[in-house]
Amino acid sequence: MKSLQKNFRALVLGSSGSIGSAFLSALTSDENCGGVEHMSRKNNPPFDLTDEAAIEQSLLLVKTKGPFELIIDATGALTINGHGPEKSLQALKASNLTQSLWVNCIGPSILLKNLVPFLSKERCIYAKLSARVGSITDNKLGGWYSYRSSKAAFNMILQTAAIEHKRKNPNSVFVALQPGTVASSLSSPFVDPTGALTPQDSVIQMLNAIDQLAPASGAHFIDYKGQKIAW
Repeated sequence: MKSLQKNFRALVLGSSGSIGSAFLSALTSDENCGGVEHMSRKNNPPFDLTDEAAIEQSLLLVKTKGPFELIIDATGALTINGHGPEKSLQALKASNLTQSLWVNCIGPSILLKNLVPFLSKERCIYAKLSARVGSITDNKLGGWYSYRSSKAAFNMILQTAAIEHKRKNPNSVFVALQPGTVASSLSSPFVDPTGALTPQDSVIQMLNAIDQLAPASGAHFIDYKGQKIAW
């Protein structure tokens, strides 16, 4: 990461997942990085995206390690309560929709709320792993009701937070990231690994893409190649 100050500090959330662990490894190897903190479901106290009090409790120690020039939230889930994305409206269940909203929007929003105050006052980046299916404009196939809705909802939260924080730090960058088709535990039931990106390849390209982002009036929504995605 060349756009951040020397010895920048980073935080990776969801570091036990395929992509999260690849982010952690890449940043640990970055000679310009002065230290990487990380959190996952394996932390003690537990890191539970469906429990606001638990989220805030688990962040207490991490906050003392800031300020951070880079925060990456790689949390999220595609399979909910043992069920994959809905193929039709009739497959939609309130319990699965609620759980998806908690894991993909509400929990990450609580993380955002608690961590934005610990961003550096210099150039800083808050990046959230997102998905192209979270784009309302790009929805041409339908289906995947819960996942699409939860990702689109968080996109609005991120956009709104970016606009607010811009008044405090014009050098801040907020970005929703689409990692491409990645062979991971999250995508394995739905993705043919042939031709899919490895988590390492995806992360290297995402880090390069966000390194080149300029501060904007709101949040960016881009893919792993740095190409803009319509909200």
